[in-house]
Amino acid sequence: MTGLGYTAPAVLAVVAVCALELMLLRTGLFRRAAYWLSMLIVVGFQVPVDGWLTKLSAPIVSYDGRQITGLRFPFDIPVEDFLFGFAMVTAVLLLWERQRARR
Repeated sequence: MTGLGYTAPAVLAVVAVCALELMLLRTGLFRRAAYWLSMLIVVGFQVPVDGWLTKLSAPIVSYDGRQITGLRFPFDIPVEDFLFGFAMVTAVLLLWERQRARR
C-alpha cells in the first residue's frame, strides 16, 4: 500500500509521543513556551540540512516514492521527516523532564 512504509510509522511516532505525555507522563511540556521555541529552533536547523540532503536535483538521501505521501516542503523535504523530528525531539525532552522531576 502506498505511503505506509515511512508515513505510517511517522504518524504513529507522533501519536505515541503525544499519548505518552498526555496520558502517562503529564509533564506539562506542551504548555511551555520554551518547548515551542525549542521546536522552532530545531526546525530552523532541520530545514537547511534536510533540504540539502533530500533535494531532488542531487539527493544524498532518497526515498522510495511508494513509501511516502509525496508531499515535500520546503526544499523537497518529505513531510514525514518533520513528523519523525517532532517525535524524536519531543520524546527526548519528555524523558529529560521526567528524570528531572524524579530528582
